[in-house]
Amino acid sequence: MVELPIRDRVGNALVDFRFVAEEELGSLAKQVAMPASLVVAIHAESVLMMFDSRRRQWELPGGMRETGESPLEAAARELGEETGIHGVGLSFAAVAEFDLTKPERRELLAVYRVQLQVAPRLTVNGEALDFRWWPPSEPVSEDMSPLDAEIARRVVRSPAG
Repeated sequence: MVELPIRDRVGNALVDFRFVAEEELGSLAKQVAMPASLVVAIHAESVLMMFDSRRRQWELPGGMRETGESPLEAAARELGEETGIHGVGLSFAAVAEFDLTKPERRELLAVYRVQLQVAPRLTVNGEALDFRWWPPSEPVSEDMSPLDAEIARRVVRSPAG
């Protein structure tokens, strides 16, 4: 693990990563906006990364919450939309805190994890142009989000992992 904060190529920073109880998400969201969720999907000691069509980089599945959606519901919906993986048991892992640049803001993201026993059939789509299984012990390539890679590493190495 690297020391935080770390920045990506456009200046966004992962400033904190906390293992908290899922019940704390509501009170945390009152302090800092929590508009999105990420999913660390693990199979055979590797993490699923998708190539995002808009940002043109490898990153974790996830995205913005819709009105009335819980962080868990958003994580499950985004995982399904972006990868074709449905009906898996997601468990809450942590909260990641970011300083983002466009526009400038501070955000929290709820991070969920799932351990997959069998490699799923993945669905390329308008958001995810490709998929790869990345072993967190490997270096982060230039076309991978260093922020998402660090989140994946911390989830995989967590005691619950």
